[in-house]
Amino acid sequence: MWIPRYILMLVMVLFSSSLLAQSPQLGPPERTYDDVIESGYLNVGVYQNFPPYSFLLDGEPAGVDVELGRRIAEALGVEFRVHWIVPDENLQDDLRNNVWKGHYLDKTRVADVMMRVPYDKQYAYMRDSTGEVINEQVVMFGPYQREQWQIGFDSEKLESVQTMALFQYHPIGVQIDTLPDFYLTSAFRGRLREQTHHYRNVAEAFDAMVNGEVTAVMGMRSEIDYELGLREDGRFQAAINGFPGIGKQMWDVGMAVKHTHRQLAYAIEGAMDDMVRSGDVAQVFEQYGLRYSIPGFYEEILNASNEE
Repeated sequence: MWIPRYILMLVMVLFSSSLLAQSPQLGPPERTYDDVIESGYLNVGVYQNFPPYSFLLDGEPAGVDVELGRRIAEALGVEFRVHWIVPDENLQDDLRNNVWKGHYLDKTRVADVMMRVPYDKQYAYMRDSTGEVINEQVVMFGPYQREQWQIGFDSEKLESVQTMALFQYHPIGVQIDTLPDFYLTSAFRGRLREQTHHYRNVAEAFDAMVNGEVTAVMGMRSEIDYELGLREDGRFQAAINGFPGIGKQMWDVGMAVKHTHRQLAYAIEGAMDDMVRSGDVAQVFEQYGLRYSIPGFYEEILNASNEE
């Protein structure tokens, strides 16, 4: 018997809808504070291959954020488990894929807490073109470090770095698609663009400096400090210059959880607060040969206490 095509299409739609209604909708597990404690482990999200913050060393997770994650888990009385984050196009994507929704290829795999998230009220409450809060699905909390931009240079090629104008004439390396990349190729009416060399990461840029391809490298201070520490012959040094044209040259770094997991955030924040105040966080940075700056959040508290 011949059946009209639109009838077949209607049956297919109804049948598919029925299956979808019967099938459980997969999504990230709701691991509240009680769930984390009961399970006996904490999934800590850290960026993959991102020294000195999080990377593999002799096949084992290492780095500042990994060590801090371990100490947080220990404070909660649970096992530390690493959740490697592969960076997407922007931070909003990273938060969606790893904190509150999960990646479209595996929505069940998310972190309980994500490290190295900007602690910035303006960013946290940023709105899109329709007026919706972009980051409403996450809570950003627990500042534990103040980060800033830094240049490392080859002292055999440059006596010092007093001003960025120097790089109109000397090649400088930078990780591609980062703020330093945008800065070096657009600031000063593009006068540094021709001398800016692009690399996959700061480590690769440093290797290029060792080989004489560039005379300096720009990145985050901890990245530069770490690479300088790997080469202790004194040839490569940290510059003291500022960066005219960059609106925010220092920023606080904290953590993020899904907005429904505030109790977990409070517990993690308490553990991190103890570590910042006791000097444990500074000790972890020192362990990796890095300079440490206390977040502005704590500077305000300390200043207020001194005034009293």
